Amino acid sequence: MSTYKSNDYIVQSIEESLLPVGYEEIEKAARDILSPQAFSYISSGAGAEETARKNKDAFQKYSIVPKLLNDVSEVDTSISLFERNYPTPFILAPVGVLKLADDQGDLAVTRAASKYNIPFIQSTVSSFSIEEVGQSSGAPKWFQLYWTSLEDISFSFVKRAEKAGYEAIVVTIDTVTLGFREKDLSYGYSPLADGYGQGNFESDDVFLSTVEEVNNSAIVDGIIKNINYPALNWSHISKLKEKTSLPILLKGVLHPEDAQRAVNLGVDGLIVSNHGGRQLDGVISSIDALSEIAKVVNGKIPVLFDSGIRRGSDALKALALGADAVLIGRPYVYSLAINGEKGVSQFLANFLQDFSSSMMLSGVKNMKQLQQLKIICD
Repeated sequence: MSTYKSNDYIVQSIEESLLPVGYEEIEKAARDILSPQAFSYISSGAGAEETARKNKDAFQKYSIVPKLLNDVSEVDTSISLFERNYPTPFILAPVGVLKLADDQGDLAVTRAASKYNIPFIQSTVSSFSIEEVGQSSGAPKWFQLYWTSLEDISFSFVKRAEKAGYEAIVVTIDTVTLGFREKDLSYGYSPLADGYGQGNFESDDVFLSTVEEVNNSAIVDGIIKNINYPALNWSHISKLKEKTSLPILLKGVLHPEDAQRAVNLGVDGLIVSNHGGRQLDGVISSIDALSEIAKVVNGKIPVLFDSGIRRGSDALKALALGADAVLIGRPYVYSLAINGEKGVSQFLANFLQDFSSSMMLSGVKNMKQLQQLKIICD
């Protein structure tokens, strides 16, 4: 059990931490630091960015109804997932090419996460290898898998993650082809093509056996050919279950029928997500999809939430609407760009303070009470 009092997380001054407190200020500071191309890649969504806007705006439709005069002098934020205990209901979402934000990329993020024992989900297109990230800190680590056209590469990644002590495999199912990202196309910019996301590939013997020459150009070409795989279907998930004993989660679930089929197939968990609005534009916001999926799953497997979390009150709403845990994405990436590992660490400290204060002010002191908190849709 992890209990916190109201002053357990001390928010440092902006001058001391070099990190603004509010999300909008963090985003603005990152914009000022990053190149226009890099900031656009991190911040933008697909198409006209309708989905990206929905993810944030939809939270405003949901309102918390506090139930007060409870003793909330101590709150317990701990959760249990896949027979493991974590001190908070938060996970750092998989984000590729993190070296774009800071030279230490994934290594800096996982070191910051280790201070709070928050799981970090490493991307297939991360800047560092599974082994490097695995050894970088004591933070719990999960591996996010983009299915490759040569499936032996996918299985190799999974075996490497198992060997490195990772705790779960997250299969992203909404990226069988790249979304039409207008801003990236306008800039003519691809950090993957610039070599920011090849850490796992350039260290994988199975992948390297498929390239004629082991050089940067051949590696990048091989990655691009492999990670776009429109033929991905349910049979691949069944095959993956035969290849690993680790829990398997599907990330990108928005339709209740997909949720039900995943439960029937024996998938271990779901992540309700629209990829932060970066894939299909015009799709439902993640928070609007959450309740119905949680209802269909009915507690049989964990339902996690991703896309649109900016503040502790956002996380509170998602958990009250049926999520068992919440993924955080862009805010930590911007914090990484601003001040590296220290920036991510300070963001997490502030976010955890925000969340624990929101719990207290809502009159709940543990996750069970939080999941019973009344939320109304305006």
